[in-house]
Formats: sequence, structure tokens, C-alpha cells
Amino acid sequence: MLAHVRRYAEEWFDLDRDLAPFYRLTDADPLLREVGQTLRGLRMVGIPDLFEAACWGIIGQQINLPFAYALKKRFTETFGSSVQHEGETYWSFPKPEAVAALEPPDIAALQMTTRKSEYLIGVAGRVADGTLDKRELEAADWAEAEKRLTAIRGIGPWTAHYVMMRCLRMAEALPAADVGLQHAIRIAAGMDRKPTAAEVREQARAWAGWEAYATFYLWRTLY
Repeated sequence: MLAHVRRYAEEWFDLDRDLAPFYRLTDADPLLREVGQTLRGLRMVGIPDLFEAACWGIIGQQINLPFAYALKKRFTETFGSSVQHEGETYWSFPKPEAVAALEPPDIAALQMTTRKSEYLIGVAGRVADGTLDKRELEAADWAEAEKRLTAIRGIGPWTAHYVMMRCLRMAEALPAADVGLQHAIRIAAGMDRKPTAAEVREQARAWAGWEAYATFYLWRTLY
């Protein structure tokens, strides 16, 4: 049991990754130098469970972060399970089998769109029956993982790269169309407009092999 908890924590906080090469990159990169020095030692907090990561990506599509957090909380407290400890309630994320058995109106009642409700149920079914498997995705390269994920209804490039970053730990993941990332680059680069997704990808060529960490660090500058 202790070994399982330790391994979960190592995966959750990405403790197996040597960040020294990343900091050599940030020290040499004008856009990342300051944030790399300010946040040195910060590791990317992950979402080890594939179903939860996919759901979080779907829930967060095209809405602001506070509302996304509110929806995830409602989703978890409505369809998940809980334990009581010393007067506090602790919730676990819903199981895919439970969500797969729902109907779209069940989820839409939480102020989720009908389409997102359908997406969540569809992903739940794939995870529950094994057609969407974390180990298989981890064994693929990032391009193949992106292809497999975006073949699923409701998962576009942004959600796929979010899952690849936070769950599959693929260092090359880059949600180039992410508004937050574009805003962070605009501020760091002193631009008078947000960069396009194509411009983000061009900028990220300098971060090869560390695109996910560069994204994570730039996101943190917005808080």
C-alpha cells in the first residue's frame, strides 16, 4: 500500500523528471528566463487518472477557469463518492462506469451544455470498456497519442494536448491555441496583441522537448 501511495505521489508531482536541462533552456531563453528563475523547483502537478484528465479538459473547453472549477466541483459531488474524516468531507472523482450509465440531461442539469454532457458520457464509455487506455497511449509517441485522442468525439487538439501534458506526461505537448498561453506570451514578449497558434508553435521550436513545461511555467505567470 505504501509503495502504491509513493508511486502515485511521484507521478502526481512528476518527481522522476530531471529538470536541470529545462533550466539550462530557460536561462538561455529571453522569454522564459525570468519565470524560470522565479519558479525554479516547481514541478508540473499532474492528473494521474486518464478519465479525470479527459473530463477536466472537456469541462474546461471555451469557458473561464472559475466556472470550469465550479462545474467540476458539481460534477464530482453529484456523481462521485465521498468519505468523512474528522468532520471534513473528501470527494473522489466519479468512476467512468458510473458516468457511462448516465443520460445527457443528468449532466446538463449541472449547467453543462448538452454537447459536453454527451462528450463526457462517450469518453466514460471508452475508458470503462478499455478502448481508451492510458498505458496504450503512454506507449505511443506524442503524435500518435494526439491522433488517437482527437479521433474521439469531444476531444480536439487543445483537450488532447492538455491530457498529454497533465496525464501522459508527454514533454512535447503544446496547446498552442490556448488563450491563457497566448496571453502569457504576449505579456512576457511585450507584444501589443496575442500571438496566433502558428506563432506560438514557431516560438516553441526553441523549447523542443520541454514544450509542456514551458507552457506550465508561462501559465503560472497569470496567477
